[in-house]
Amino acid sequence: MNLPEPATGPVLVTGGCGFIGSAVVRAFADAGREVRVVNPRCRPFRGDVQFLDLDIRDAAGLAEASKSVETIVHCASVVQTRNTAQDEMWEVNHGGTRNVLEACRRGRVRKLVHISSASVVYEGRDLESGDEELPYATASMSAYADSKIAAEQDVLEFAAEGSTSACALRPHLVFGPGDTRFLPNILRRADGAGIREVGTRSKLSDFVYIDNVVDAVVAAETLLGPGSPVGGQAYFVTNGEPIAFFEFVERLLVAMGYPAVRKSVPYWLAYAGAGLVEAFHSIVRTGDTSEDGLSRFAVRYLNTHHYFRIDKAIRDLHWRPRTSLAEAIQQTAMAATR
Repeated sequence: MNLPEPATGPVLVTGGCGFIGSAVVRAFADAGREVRVVNPRCRPFRGDVQFLDLDIRDAAGLAEASKSVETIVHCASVVQTRNTAQDEMWEVNHGGTRNVLEACRRGRVRKLVHISSASVVYEGRDLESGDEELPYATASMSAYADSKIAAEQDVLEFAAEGSTSACALRPHLVFGPGDTRFLPNILRRADGAGIREVGTRSKLSDFVYIDNVVDAVVAAETLLGPGSPVGGQAYFVTNGEPIAFFEFVERLLVAMGYPAVRKSVPYWLAYAGAGLVEAFHSIVRTGDTSEDGLSRFAVRYLNTHHYFRIDKAIRDLHWRPRTSLAEAIQQTAMAATR
């Protein structure tokens, strides 16, 4: 099949100073594209990129920033597995996405790549080789997951209007150099009291390396356009190499010179402890977005299978993970220890 030539017009990246967003920005800028970043309180990291100190909750400002762009890559979101910042999560993840869609309408933006989440189908039960035929979760697991469901639904419904060709990518546990959330939490624990495995290693999880996510974004953006079969579709994007969560953590830590994970906590004890921590935070830290990874959602997640098929992305986007999990772990470890 002859693939279309890569687009050349301006790209706007929401959340372009975050982990995924900054990697997307670098990829498009390296390709010679004009890139604008929408991100509040962001420190510019490239001289050839326009950085706008703008929150996506500012609908008028976002619409103005989106004028004359060909593509929006929507990465901005508030990520938290507790619910202390649930109002902000709904305002940014859902309300901000609605503002992105309106900016597309008003600015006649041709393409939209929405960064969603694999958690939109998770209901607290095992998910083994899940595919895009899975329905959205109906049992609420967290305000984050609920707000991402609502946002993705709006994006795919918007795609049916036909004015902008839009799709959603669903990465799962993104890691790699530049990570500001997942890896730092692991290292804080490793440098402190040490990592304690929760439950057993009988449950498998998907991970995805940041470069593979960026490749999927570029592939989707290339293929989107009037009449594209990619428009209106959602795609799981992972490395396609399921592994037990703490097996992954141990491999990463050992590659960085840390000892293997030896301590463990029973599931029931971790779950009860997470509930107490959440209760405390709900009273004294309402609105706080910081998080150490201990929540009932996270504990449950660690003790269920959650891995997905990527056949649809391989078929439709002509994409596949080019960096294996083993290579990605080594590259991440090397970057972290420099």
